[in-house]
Amino acid sequence: MLTRRETLKMLGAGFGVVGMADGLHAASTQQPHFAPRAKHVIFLYLNGGLSHVDSFDPKPELTRLDGRPMPGPKVKTDRASGGLMKSPFEFRPGGRSGVEVSDLFPKIRESIDDFCVIRSMQSDSVNHLPSMLMMNTGHALRGGSRPSFGSWVVYGLGSENQNLPGYVVLCPGTPTGGPRLWSSAFLPTKYEGAYIKSDAPSPEELIQDLTNKRLGRGQQERQLELLSKLDSSFLARTSHDPALEANIQSMEVAFRMQTEAPEVFDISKEPAHVQARYGDGEFGRGCLMALRLVESGVRIVQVYYGNGQPWDSHDDIMVHKRHARLSDGPIASLVADLKERGLLDETLIIVGSEFGRTPMIQNSGTEKVGRGRDHNPPGYSILLAGGGIRGGSAYGATDDFGYKAVENIVTPHDLHATSLHLLGLDHTKLTYRYSGRDYRLTDVHGNVLTDLLA
Repeated sequence: MLTRRETLKMLGAGFGVVGMADGLHAASTQQPHFAPRAKHVIFLYLNGGLSHVDSFDPKPELTRLDGRPMPGPKVKTDRASGGLMKSPFEFRPGGRSGVEVSDLFPKIRESIDDFCVIRSMQSDSVNHLPSMLMMNTGHALRGGSRPSFGSWVVYGLGSENQNLPGYVVLCPGTPTGGPRLWSSAFLPTKYEGAYIKSDAPSPEELIQDLTNKRLGRGQQERQLELLSKLDSSFLARTSHDPALEANIQSMEVAFRMQTEAPEVFDISKEPAHVQARYGDGEFGRGCLMALRLVESGVRIVQVYYGNGQPWDSHDDIMVHKRHARLSDGPIASLVADLKERGLLDETLIIVGSEFGRTPMIQNSGTEKVGRGRDHNPPGYSILLAGGGIRGGSAYGATDDFGYKAVENIVTPHDLHATSLHLLGLDHTKLTYRYSGRDYRLTDVHGNVLTDLLA
């Protein structure tokens, strides 16, 4: 097979040229290590810290001992904590499986048979930024940027649609951590997430300069062909320039996006009853866009709930009620629509946060309402669905109060290893040589959680 450089040298053109389409597609689509269960990933990120003990991890002991100190030695929390606080939300069994979910998420509870609830997640850092980095890149240190989960996925598998980015990030603002969460770091820049500020209803507002109002398509093609000839001449002299070649491919995708992106991002194309299920909130629109992007062949879509860390309920856990109302329906609708369109079996859905929240009330002296919870990395919950996951199940457990994972502990590295496995990738073999060593998403950690697989 011709290399990209050789093809550019031979044809003298690289942008929007029909004759190159098949070659570019072949170069951008990689073979997995083994037969995959999933082809796509949608990561729904509830940034800020969803309280597991108020959503997916019922703890009767919190109700029984409400207001009393948690038994045993006092645990250290990020901020001062008081006694145990029962959940103000009732837990009820859902579906045929009977997995319990709180009244915060009634729609997800109705469809819980499609989900696996991991109740034994555990991370290290108590602060948002390193925890966000760990969940998104497998590396918590702020100083050294590492490639994001999505970048590794596209590096390993390529993209199915050459008219759209392989990795799309949707957020109405900027989550804590910003571009580091979807950076390709030392991987080529073509694997970086395409960030779209999803706070506008129309494709033209979502993606600025998506269409050229001054030049027609033919004129743009002639401009890009000239640039390609100049790049080709430069590459012929330098032999190899990964940064330039990555920029060439990025510009090619940007040019081709003009034909497909307006259609894909236009959620008004969906029937009215479908739009109504997702609602008019920013997260709901993001979930509906994720559905359309995966349907169009985008490899991985990450949807952040909101700007900053909106689920960070230190002062009043009842704030969760509003956030859950805006996310419960869209999450359940996304899973239902993927199933209806025959895409759920090949799409892995991840729903989660960087950590959970303490079973104790926060009592630092700065609260106004005084019924909030602090950060809780020792134990929290996430949801998985589709893509080879065994639905209608709960995996692992925290202690009687929901403070610490004690049974079948799952780390972000284990989550990443399992996700890559479902995509047909061996996390120990998906490596990239940089600065004299072979790096991987899971570093030297990570186990595939076979008990979760259908």
